[in-house]
Amino acid sequence: MEYKANHFSRREFLLSTASATLLTRSASAAPFDTSAPLKSDERQFLEDYAKRCMRYFWEQANEHTGIVMDRAKNDGARSGDNVGSSAATGFGLSALCIAANRGWLPRDQVRTRVLTTLRYFWAHAFHDHGWYYHFLDAATGQRRLNSEVSSIDTALLLCGVLTAAGYFANDREIQTLAHQIFDRVDFTWMLAGDPFLLSHGVRPGSGFLNSRWSAYSEASVLYLLGIGSRKHPIPSDSWYAWVRPEVRYDHWTFVGGGPLFTHQFSHAWVDFRHQIDGDPSNRDYFQNSVTATYAHRDFCISLQKEYAGYGPNMWGITASDSPAGYMIWGGFPNAGPINGTIVPCAAAGSLMFARDICLPVLREMYNVYGTKVYGRYGFADAFNPNWKDQKLWVNQDVVGIDVGISLLSIENLLTGNIWRWFMKNPYIQTAIERVGFRLSTPGIVLKQVKAATRKL
Repeated sequence: MEYKANHFSRREFLLSTASATLLTRSASAAPFDTSAPLKSDERQFLEDYAKRCMRYFWEQANEHTGIVMDRAKNDGARSGDNVGSSAATGFGLSALCIAANRGWLPRDQVRTRVLTTLRYFWAHAFHDHGWYYHFLDAATGQRRLNSEVSSIDTALLLCGVLTAAGYFANDREIQTLAHQIFDRVDFTWMLAGDPFLLSHGVRPGSGFLNSRWSAYSEASVLYLLGIGSRKHPIPSDSWYAWVRPEVRYDHWTFVGGGPLFTHQFSHAWVDFRHQIDGDPSNRDYFQNSVTATYAHRDFCISLQKEYAGYGPNMWGITASDSPAGYMIWGGFPNAGPINGTIVPCAAAGSLMFARDICLPVLREMYNVYGTKVYGRYGFADAFNPNWKDQKLWVNQDVVGIDVGISLLSIENLLTGNIWRWFMKNPYIQTAIERVGFRLSTPGIVLKQVKAATRKL
């Protein structure tokens, strides 16, 4: 027996979609929803890419702490002086769940690594009111690179923690540690005196950073986690307190203004499909990221007259390494200085939104450049087809969070499992209720599932 989605309460809908399949789609849904099934060679390519990405998180993590390296060489060698990343560790915990579920790694070995990580962050890693350093020594947990106690990097770590809890749903120790780590995070403290807007973090010895998450960014998941917290919630109005700048490029209109990763990171875990928030926003954030991806593609193609390496199936700029160092760049609007560098995770991270324009890019990169840009951990973080003396420049490193967004986007495209595992957690369900999200796609039909309504 089947029920239409509007017969469910919001909580029942979330619990149902966490374990049930969307059986029908609206004719006006995004390309991801209406495109034909993947061809066997396309699936094979994506699964090889995903397996290489997963390998990064298995090999480039400290076996005693579980902390994932911020970066590594794409031949498997270490890079970056043993600097670990709390955000990369969050991607890594999610990657481990993919590996266990697909049989790429033995489940018992994955469980051991997950427990090692959770035990370390619960009992040993430095935290301030539950918030962790942006960068930390992978072996000792010591602060590295003079980094801040970071709100967004902690949030991405928490996403991995809660994904592991969703995958290992019947594992008592993983459940206990995951919820203890989350419940300890004091979201109200990170407001730093503001009624609604969260700080970027805290600098040890000098206090809260002046910057706040005051505009559309990758921090939407941070706000949802804070609003859904059981112990230290922030007001639901915090969701509507940050501004939503409208960007217009050619015939595209969307909320944004930052690099493409700002449209990807939260979506790696939060399933925003088929729902909009309330007044005055009334925004479909999934479709917004679809539009931003198409606009970014067209923007890159428009640069072809300056950079011959760009084209309809060779594009993508987002925060990455470059011949000039690490850059926070992209467009539209133009943020640079853009120099013709191409960043594979720009297209890979948007596979879950627009595979019809993103998958051909990745296949073209492989077909044209092959193993020059595609190595042990997938694609190099960046390459430039015509750098200075018109020679191919290829970054020798991969960056953990870029590998991570590529992997999670692939998995969500292929199976939706990261969305499914993460959306099981009660914090995100509570947040979506409190914010006032509502269904936006008519005609969705859900399988009936027999499950008691979860009580918080």
